[in-house]
Amino acid sequence: MGQILFGLFAVFLVLGIPVGFVLALASIGAIFHADYPIVVLSQRFFTSLDSFPLMAIPLFMLAGSIMGYGGITRRIIDFALSFVGNIRGSLAHVVSLSGIIMGGISGSGVADTAALGSIMIPEMTKRKYDVGFSAALVAASGSIGLIIPPSIALIIYGVTTNASIGDLFVAGIIPGVLMGLGFLAYSYYVARKYNYPKEGKVSFKGKWKSFKEASWALVMPFIIIFGIRGGVFTATEGGAVVAVYSLLVSMFIYKEIKIKDLPTIMYEAAISTATIATIIAATSLFSWLLASQQIPQQITTALLGVTDNKIVLLLLINLLLLMAGMFLDSGPAIMLLAPILAPVAIKLGVNPVQFGLVMVINLTIGLLTPPVGTAMYVSSNISGVPILQLSKKLIPFWLIMITVLLLVTFVPAVTGIFIQ
Repeated sequence: MGQILFGLFAVFLVLGIPVGFVLALASIGAIFHADYPIVVLSQRFFTSLDSFPLMAIPLFMLAGSIMGYGGITRRIIDFALSFVGNIRGSLAHVVSLSGIIMGGISGSGVADTAALGSIMIPEMTKRKYDVGFSAALVAASGSIGLIIPPSIALIIYGVTTNASIGDLFVAGIIPGVLMGLGFLAYSYYVARKYNYPKEGKVSFKGKWKSFKEASWALVMPFIIIFGIRGGVFTATEGGAVVAVYSLLVSMFIYKEIKIKDLPTIMYEAAISTATIATIIAATSLFSWLLASQQIPQQITTALLGVTDNKIVLLLLINLLLLMAGMFLDSGPAIMLLAPILAPVAIKLGVNPVQFGLVMVINLTIGLLTPPVGTAMYVSSNISGVPILQLSKKLIPFWLIMITVLLLVTFVPAVTGIFIQ
């Protein structure tokens, strides 16, 4: 049955069918081939979504939608600009800083890319920045949202492997910030090379004003991290807290959201949630069929049979995940591969939380690689830069991300996880 399952998966994927339907159709075909009762379909769909931790996803999606409509994104950008306005290539530095800050609020790399790109790419183009560089920087900086907590990808990994979501959130902070700092350094190099403009020094009074304006937004990541780690609320409840908090700030402090805007905001969040839920349900059925044929155990045995060298095995796992990220979005890739690869990593002495970051960083790079690089396509659509040209501009950012990936893989302390 495994051959039928993977064969149908490959055929439907090549045909360009959305990945959620690819997984479902391949699974249905395998069910009929193996003569399993069709009731398995509805059972797995329902069971996969009947999960309290997964409720965090629509709540963080709602918070992200509110951010865009409520002026929170714009104030974060203004705050970042007030501190780097006197540095050459100011707007490029704003993109990297805003990606780090927004990553700590929305939980979605694609949403952050769209929000940053719609505001920053036109402004950078006006100031004669190379549009390919601008689009690549926006895509890379926005994708950090998949790593810095609250990350939807980390939530899915935690639910899939029963790893602590709170620990995963804390472990994602340093790698995400390191990537952002790497992007800042590269942006400075490019700005110096091409003499990109400064935006002007901002007085202390101006900085204080922008800080006060953005302070309501800047406090959100701290609410999430300290609330979850302090045991005040779970990750799911944290999503509700942030959604309500961002709505109150947008309606009553910034006053940029009206009652009439709420249906549109909720509709957008619902569509995004439905897309992810479809993928999760279909992946659960696909994974169940794999498990029924003991395919995960076979892959584990095969990997461990290649070599007993821990470094080589971890490099092979990273290569496999990088390739998977080129063809699958983070959600289905995690649901499919985490049950297979996490046991291998644990046998190698890798902490499950550390491996969660390894997996998510690999798949974050996948957001920026063809043929299914979602963040790359979003940035390409906003900027008008062709995918091939944008891919070339993304190479330095890939190298920065791979460097951080290797640090997380081989230096556990980078994630705050100390293996005894």
